[in-house]
Amino acid sequence: MSDLTKFKDHFVLLLEAGFIAVNQADEDSATKLFKAAALLNPENTLTQIGFGYLYLHKLELKQASNIFETILKKEPRNEMAKALLGLTLTLSSDELTKGEQILHDTAKGSSDTQIKTLAESALDFVEKFVKKSSPMAPPTKPTKGSMHSQ
Repeated sequence: MSDLTKFKDHFVLLLEAGFIAVNQADEDSATKLFKAAALLNPENTLTQIGFGYLYLHKLELKQASNIFETILKKEPRNEMAKALLGLTLTLSSDELTKGEQILHDTAKGSSDTQIKTLAESALDFVEKFVKKSSPMAPPTKPTKGSMHSQ
C-alpha cells in the first residue's frame, strides 16, 4: 500500500462526508468513507462512532450499542459515545430506563454544549414519542370527543 501520511489531513473531510452520507441514507458511501477515514487514523474512535451512528439510523440497535459500549471501554469519558449509547438504549423497551439514565448523566455532566444539547434533545424525544408508544407507557385515556368514548 502506498504512503498514506500525505492524506492524513483528509481524515476530517472523509469523516464528515461519512456522517452526511448516513443522513442521506447512503449506507454504501458512508461505509466506504468511514473505512477510508479509519485507514488514515486507525486509533481515532470517531470512525467507530460513525459506524455506530449508521447502525442507529438503520435501527440496528444491538450493533449500535455494541459499538458505543466498545468505544466507552477504550475511552470512558467519550461524551458523544455516551449520548449516542443513551439514545440507542432508549429505543429498546427493555433498556429504556438505562438509556434515560445515561442521557440524564450526560446532559448534566457534559462540559460540551453540543453534547448537552444532544442529550437533552434525546430526552425530549423519549418523553414525547418513545414513552407514548412504549409498552411501558401507561395507556392514554380517551378524550371526550374521541371515537372511543362514544
